[in-house]
Amino acid sequence: MSAPSHERPELPAVFPDWSPYRDLESACRAYLRDPEVALEALDGVLQRVGGFGFTLERFVNEVNGVWQEVAVCDGSRLVLWHGEDLPAGADDEPPAMTSSLRVLPMSSITEVGCRRRLTRSPDGPLRVESVDVYLLLGSLEEGLAGAADEGTTVLRQDALRFGKTVEDGGLGQIARVEEFARLVAAQVGQRPG
Repeated sequence: MSAPSHERPELPAVFPDWSPYRDLESACRAYLRDPEVALEALDGVLQRVGGFGFTLERFVNEVNGVWQEVAVCDGSRLVLWHGEDLPAGADDEPPAMTSSLRVLPMSSITEVGCRRRLTRSPDGPLRVESVDVYLLLGSLEEGLAGAADEGTTVLRQDALRFGKTVEDGGLGQIARVEEFARLVAAQVGQRPG
């Protein structure tokens, strides 16, 4: 059985493609709206020892504007940067955004999952259409119960999700998210050396 192909005519991307860039700075400068903000936050904490890989995400919503994320595995930790526009205030207020940094030891990741959507072309080969990666964390996230009991709180494990489709990112970014998932999965459960 042959491996599914990542080959398919590329569809135009909404944002520039970061997947050809193997170094974090170049990828951020190609893809993020605010690369300087992200790189300044990340440079203060990144360690480039052992396996090093990253994935980027960016989208625009009608309420808050631009949402940006960088997730980096630096060999012993998962480093997450998130930037998001704040809703506009009064007309005379300047635009504002948040910049958040989260650093997790690899030991906090309890499970890595990767789901691929494959389609079979008329002549038989499978093609990758999308990838959805989740990292299940040992920490708990609070959520309100829906229709269960009024006023009760439901605790569930915190999870991080990363995904790309042919339409949102293209085959290069799908491959890079899969590469990131394999790197993180190879680190999970290993003892610090």
